Amino acid sequence: MTTRQGGHWGKIDYLYEDRDIIVVSKPVGLAVIAPEGSRVKTLYDIVTDHMKRENPHERPAVVHRLDRDTSGVMMFAKSAKGKKVLMSRWNELVRERVYVALAEGAFREESGIFDSWLVENRAGTVYVAKEGTRGALRAITAWRVLREGRHYSLLELRLETGRKHQIRAQLSAAGHPVAGDARYGAHSNPLGRLCLHAMILTIEHPFTGQIMRFESPFPDEFLSFCTK
Repeated sequence: MTTRQGGHWGKIDYLYEDRDIIVVSKPVGLAVIAPEGSRVKTLYDIVTDHMKRENPHERPAVVHRLDRDTSGVMMFAKSAKGKKVLMSRWNELVRERVYVALAEGAFREESGIFDSWLVENRAGTVYVAKEGTRGALRAITAWRVLREGRHYSLLELRLETGRKHQIRAQLSAAGHPVAGDARYGAHSNPLGRLCLHAMILTIEHPFTGQIMRFESPFPDEFLSFCTK
C-alpha cells in the first residue's frame, strides 16, 4: 500500500494499482465526483492527479460509487476498456462487499438478513416499500452484531445486492439508523460524520481473472461508542 498527498484532505491511501484498475481508501466527507457546476476538490480529481504523474493523458473512470460521507474501499478503472468491462460485468465480478456501521440502539438478535424492496423518491431519498411497488428494487443485506453498547451497536453488513443507500434505508426501516445519518432518521451524531465504512471489496480482476481482496480497516472511533 502506498500513501500520497491529497491536498487539504491529507493523505490518500492507494491500496492497489496496475495498468487496468486503481483501488483507494476514500476519506469521509470527500465526494467521488462533484455536482454539476461545483469546483470542490473530489476523489476523482485526486486520483486523476496521481495518474497524470506517470501519464499526462490518463484519466480514471468511475465504475461504482460511495456516498460523500461514507469512507472506505473504492475502485476506479484506468482505461476506457477497463470501464466498459467493469461496468457491464460489475455484479458478476464482485464477490464480496462488506461494510461496518455504527447504528443507533441495541438489536434483539445477534445476526439476521434484511430482505426488502427499495424505492427512491424525487428528493433522492430511498425508503422500504411493499413488493410490487412501482420502481421498487429488491435489496438483500446480511448483518451481524460485532459489539454492542448502551446506545449503539457495531455491525458488519454484507451486501448481496448493491442498491443506492441500501444499508442506510434498511437500518432506518429497522429502527436502527446509522449514527450521524439525519437524512434517514438518526437522532445522534457522535462523531460528526456518517458512521458507515466500506471495509472489504473482493473482486475478480476484469482481465486476469485473479480473485483480489481489498480491505480498509474501519475507524477505531466506532468502537469507543460500544462500551457497556
